Amino acid sequence: MSPAAPRAGRYDAVVLGGGHNGLAAAAYLSRAGRSVLLLERDDELGGATRSIAPFPGVDVRLSRYAYLVSLLPRQVVDELGLDVRLAPRAVSSCTPDPAGGPPLVLGPDRGPDREHDGFARWDALVAGLQRLAPTLLHPLPSREDARRIVGEAAWEALVERPLGEALEAHFGDDLVRGLVLTDGLIGTAAGAHDPSRLQNRCFLLHVVAGPWDVPVGGMGAVSAALAGAALGGGAELRRGCEVTAVGEGGEVRFTEAGGAEHVVQARHVLAALAPAVLDRLRGRPAVEPAPRGSQLKVNLVVDRLPALRDGTPPEVAFAGTFHAGEGYARLQAAHEQWTAGVLPDPLPCELYCHTLTDPSILGPAERARGRHTLTLFGLHCPVDADRDAAVAAALRAVDAHLAQPLMDVVARDAGGRPCLEASTPRDLERAVALPGGHIFHRDLDWPWACDEAEVGSWGVETDDPRILLAGAGARRGGGVSAIPGRSAAIAVLENG
Repeated sequence: MSPAAPRAGRYDAVVLGGGHNGLAAAAYLSRAGRSVLLLERDDELGGATRSIAPFPGVDVRLSRYAYLVSLLPRQVVDELGLDVRLAPRAVSSCTPDPAGGPPLVLGPDRGPDREHDGFARWDALVAGLQRLAPTLLHPLPSREDARRIVGEAAWEALVERPLGEALEAHFGDDLVRGLVLTDGLIGTAAGAHDPSRLQNRCFLLHVVAGPWDVPVGGMGAVSAALAGAALGGGAELRRGCEVTAVGEGGEVRFTEAGGAEHVVQARHVLAALAPAVLDRLRGRPAVEPAPRGSQLKVNLVVDRLPALRDGTPPEVAFAGTFHAGEGYARLQAAHEQWTAGVLPDPLPCELYCHTLTDPSILGPAERARGRHTLTLFGLHCPVDADRDAAVAAALRAVDAHLAQPLMDVVARDAGGRPCLEASTPRDLERAVALPGGHIFHRDLDWPWACDEAEVGSWGVETDDPRILLAGAGARRGGGVSAIPGRSAAIAVLENG
């Protein structure tokens, strides 16, 4: 339980939001000897990275919103002494062929059996973007320095020009083009040829840090380790506290669940929440257009993994990311429908089975019964889509490749209800304060300075030097990385 009042009226830093970035910021600052108060509005810490047991009578711990880890640097784990284990997946992805041909299966030890030369040239190009990874833990490089690091060929193809041009130059197969494009669409509604190049920025985020691994113990194990590091440093972590206002002088007002109101002063305020939410708390209009999300998130528990029509073993198909309805032309059409506010049907989606890599999130009884979890992400889901209709559209995309409907193998909870929970973009907005359900808080930015004045900064600054962004809306935000939280903390420490 939170104490009846804050331990102090003045802090070196007040962190707004107890998601993984806020916890990282609190850990870095408290371990450096700063007094830290973290305020989380929910009853549990972790934000979008916490794990839950959503189905009565079913012993399973699921990550309700986040699912895999790629961007969490080993350096962060070591600096904070985190007890976090990430397990590689035996298969990276499985993409069934709607035409009835063999599936495209990729993995650490499995190369492509189609478009082999195209993949070789593509991987060489992408390696240029991956060379940016070390810069994410340092002050922002200039655009010119980033270009030098990436290399001219990769920069021109993957930064300067819309992603679709490079995809079409390297691949001729619709299925392969769609598979590669999805890295530019998770969390981002864009077309392959959008001149904004939002798809390029999202693609960069997904490929810059290498393979996507499974957090052992579930995503909640990551946030729990960060919370432990913050508590170990002496940070005060308060749950059930709704921040109501942030003043220009470092004043933070918040209300406890019981109604008690408090005011504290902070030398620095670190906002591990969406920029639009920070604008509201500061009493000013949003400085950007309202974000529009596009993700449908579905969690399921199944009595057994479903069989596939093409004969692919389920333990291969679902160990990595299983792509359904994500051909290149289909993704383009789905984006046009999203733009018009129309639910694509079938809804392009992808899913994977956490428990094939890490069965520890299952209780002994569920493991003995052979049960598994499945996590589904739907792309180009309109913000105000009807939840049931969106789930049905996603299931149709998956069922097209199964020997029987997926719902036939979904487990039942203690009340006889299907073990399925879903969140549309609007649900995400209500539950974890993501404006418009945008999982990156707002459209992603490039991970380098946008102008000369920003070179050498940490990409977390606002117009008030006392207030810093520490969440996914920072310049190098997005994904379960802890990079924005770390960057904001270092910016504070560098300022004395």
